[in-house]
Amino acid sequence: MSDAPIEFIDALAAVLADLEPLPGEPVPLAAALGRSLAADAVAGAPVQAFDNSAMDGCALRAADTAGASAGSPVALRLVGESRAGHPAAVAVAAGEAVAISTGAMIPAGADAVVRVEDSRREGDTVLVEVEARPGLDLRRAGEDFAAGDTVLPRGAAIGPAALGALASLGLDPVPCFRRPRVAVLTSGDELRPAGASLPPGTIPDSNGHSVPALAELAGAELVSRAWAPDDAATIEAALAPALEAEVTIVCGGVSVGEHDHVKGALERLGVEQVFWRIALKPGGPTWFGRRGASLVFGLPGNPVSAMVTFLLLARPALLALGGGEPGARRTRAVLTTDYEKPAGRLHAVRCRLELSAAGWRAHPFPRQGSHVLSSMLGADCLALIPAAATRIAAGESVEIELFDGAGALAGASISS
Repeated sequence: MSDAPIEFIDALAAVLADLEPLPGEPVPLAAALGRSLAADAVAGAPVQAFDNSAMDGCALRAADTAGASAGSPVALRLVGESRAGHPAAVAVAAGEAVAISTGAMIPAGADAVVRVEDSRREGDTVLVEVEARPGLDLRRAGEDFAAGDTVLPRGAAIGPAALGALASLGLDPVPCFRRPRVAVLTSGDELRPAGASLPPGTIPDSNGHSVPALAELAGAELVSRAWAPDDAATIEAALAPALEAEVTIVCGGVSVGEHDHVKGALERLGVEQVFWRIALKPGGPTWFGRRGASLVFGLPGNPVSAMVTFLLLARPALLALGGGEPGARRTRAVLTTDYEKPAGRLHAVRCRLELSAAGWRAHPFPRQGSHVLSSMLGADCLALIPAAATRIAAGESVEIELFDGAGALAGASISS
């Protein structure tokens, strides 16, 4: 197989080829946030199940209020009360009313609600000061969802509103696609645990924290996180159990140096190479392979390159396996400064986003080196500058890959 760099679009297509969502499983509703539905959520009954009041006031027959006004109120006899969760035990007959709370069931015989503000109570009598029409301030049964409605389709992402809708249907547990299991291995003699002493030439293992966190934000279940030195036998021994996961991610050791042992270990463990090297900056020395249904990503060791290649390649795969939309984080923004580069590689440019009246504006960071992890700290997206382009002028629209959480930027400003 050729080791010539492949275009990014071809690399992504190879990663996503033939991917199907993992099997469904029942998930407690309280634990379903961020998951994807494995089956349509269908209303088995109307929501709400009964006519109810939109106001505090009194439920009555609209016909009994004909001609009512503040100067000439209509007197009706109060015969009961309907509270939320406690329906009235009586029906409303001619000349009668029932006191009612917001959300409470409309009693039989009533066809309207008059607000507290439009009436006065005097003992067991209510003086109605407005003329009501049938249906006034009533919420009809099934007004939200009718029985048989598909409330959320298979594959829908379960956010806060979806949780509320599923609860209103009485669904608990919820059928969700299983979360893909991910194993992360970092390699390199130079790596030390965060907080450990650093002999000369060593560095903290930042990838061992950033990449697992990215996997969990993408909806994965992190089943293992390990480190291995630059030793062929040790790396192979660490990879063997990691390959039992649906997705294995290795950071570092996939290049062609004398001490890069990951590719050889993967080959001995039966992983078939799909591609090696992408026409991408940063992240060119990226490896991808498969063993059966399992996916294996060999990401560069540079911290920014590892994060960028994860976001652009591994995250879409995890979203697809979890029943979501692989391209869900992709949109467009206007670049705020000129960007020049040689043709030949797609550039993934770290940017801060600003929300303007015309849409997203992407501000590239000045320092774009693959070792400059600080450039990721304030970044909200990657601006994807096409491989063939040599210059993007300020004001041109470019495709962007959003970071998780960038759609609700705490610091986003609205400007004209």
